[in-house]
Amino acid sequence: MKNNLKYILCSSLLVLSLASCKKNEWLNPNPLTLITDETAFGSAERIGNQVNGLYVNLKATNLYGSWGVLLSDVRTGEFHSSNMNGATGAIVFSMLTQATTSDVEDVWAAGYLAINKVNVFLEGLESKGKAVLSEEQFNQYNAEARLIRATSYYLLLQLYARPFWDGKGSMPGLPLRLKGNVGPGNYDLKRSSVAETYKQILDDLDFAEKNLPSNYSSAALNTTRAHKNTAIALKTRVYLSMGEYDKVITEADKIVPAAAPFVAPTGVANKLMGSVTEVFKAPYTSDESIFSMPFSSNDAPGSSLPRYYMPGLTDGGTPTSNGAGEYSLNVVEGIFASNTWAADDDRRTSFVKVGKQSGRPWLFKFYQASPYLDYIPVIRYAEVVLNLSEALARSKKSIDSRSLALFNAIYSRSNQGKTYASSDFGTLDTYLDRIIEERRIEFLGEGIRNGDIMRLGQTIPSKVKQSIPAVAPTEPNYIFPIPNSELTLNNLIKND
Repeated sequence: MKNNLKYILCSSLLVLSLASCKKNEWLNPNPLTLITDETAFGSAERIGNQVNGLYVNLKATNLYGSWGVLLSDVRTGEFHSSNMNGATGAIVFSMLTQATTSDVEDVWAAGYLAINKVNVFLEGLESKGKAVLSEEQFNQYNAEARLIRATSYYLLLQLYARPFWDGKGSMPGLPLRLKGNVGPGNYDLKRSSVAETYKQILDDLDFAEKNLPSNYSSAALNTTRAHKNTAIALKTRVYLSMGEYDKVITEADKIVPAAAPFVAPTGVANKLMGSVTEVFKAPYTSDESIFSMPFSSNDAPGSSLPRYYMPGLTDGGTPTSNGAGEYSLNVVEGIFASNTWAADDDRRTSFVKVGKQSGRPWLFKFYQASPYLDYIPVIRYAEVVLNLSEALARSKKSIDSRSLALFNAIYSRSNQGKTYASSDFGTLDTYLDRIIEERRIEFLGEGIRNGDIMRLGQTIPSKVKQSIPAVAPTEPNYIFPIPNSELTLNNLIKND
């Protein structure tokens, strides 16, 4: 009887204890969606979701979602501001940026937010990821994160630092933040040199090339997720910015054959499409699209890039391409005004429409302002081809036959098969100028032009319609100032 009473008593206490625990769970439940620092790296699935989030940061509105791309183009003279709206880039367009300019603040903040999230992720991955990931998965996620960091640093470097040619990289670059910041603390960090910043970018890309997969299971992933060819392609851009032409050739040779047809021999079979219009049509996953930022009606940035380039309904827009008409093509200083860009060039007939009311030429390379469905290219195979073409000519100091074949591959596909012969160029300089013009035509509206102006030490053209003077490479407004938010928190940085 005593044993029975003991059993009943113990059972009763156990029930009361369980009931108490259950009551506590009811009153203080742990949300199923709550992921803490301790659990964020608890499974391969959660770590994979974090990697997806890093891509989301890269395609934020103020980076590759629209603003970073737009501001990289509208300052270069290719576009004309329709209404000089300070809220939509007119200060950058006018070359009047200051440390307090919102555009200067916003791109910097978005870039360093993307970088910091990579750093936080890499630290968590290093401390906890190996317990739940295979070595291959661990290295791949590490590589994807580092490529995203490199891409962010590169964009910031083209806007906020002097070009590499100025002092051979010795000028102030960016503060290289490589450790995660998860709370208030000491933000003091001096600017690394331009050369040191480029070295970090290349270290990240070299690691990425070594550890990224050669390809994925679908065209969508091959376009929107980093693979080996992505890292290689980006390295051709970086080395071109540094004037390291032999290294551009070394990298490009990995994915561009010695002769046509130009198709990457390893990894994703990246190639030039038969028409450039195929790159900018749904499903946006052509073999030319090495790396693009994907968007949909349910996954869009705050402001779409097409919105700024496309006119409203009264000037030729449609219900889906009903833009704000902020930036038309510059008919005086822009490439649109050049006789080089033939009237029957497919890129002109397909991507440019003249407003039926204003008479202004508008860029229709991106088709939909709302819903925002266009993918934004980060880098295309066409750029690698022209990077290699230019590097060969500059390295060999001649109109190299392979360089010309690569140039013609881009020019010919949009000009009914026409080609140039070396005799069409009187000098090497004339040929190099023509390559740069081809880049201006091919990549119009894709955010490439500013980087080309910087690396070549060219003057930023005037915009005579709005009485905006040209800006020489020696002038302080040739680049963006470091924003006031950084100056306030970082006592080791100042604008010169």
